[in-house]
Amino acid sequence: NFSFPLTLYHPFVSDKASFDAEHRGMYPPMIQDSKVDIESVLSEKGSAFSVKTTVHIHRLFEKFGFDEVFGRSAVMELLKLKSSGASKLLSNLIQADIIESVSGYGKGKYKFKRSV
Repeated sequence: NFSFPLTLYHPFVSDKASFDAEHRGMYPPMIQDSKVDIESVLSEKGSAFSVKTTVHIHRLFEKFGFDEVFGRSAVMELLKLKSSGASKLLSNLIQADIIESVSGYGKGKYKFKRSV
């Protein structure tokens, strides 16, 4: 599992507490919520992926989330995989019911499935 703290500051607010109080609810939930979402999807599906594959899934989810559509070339670029490796990963994720094919974006486009 890889995670890192992420704190964003507004350039005109000198301390974090003031910023938090002033801007509470203005911004979408950060990566922590996304991490919880993908963890619930993975545990719900009961898939036993290798550590390497799990890291790949997390990186894909951090980049695309539930709403963004992606294809094999985006997977290749993001994860530095060859075509065959990206295809195999996508195939495994479809089989595990973690991603789904989407229509209307061209052939071979996918997005993460939300847990039910």
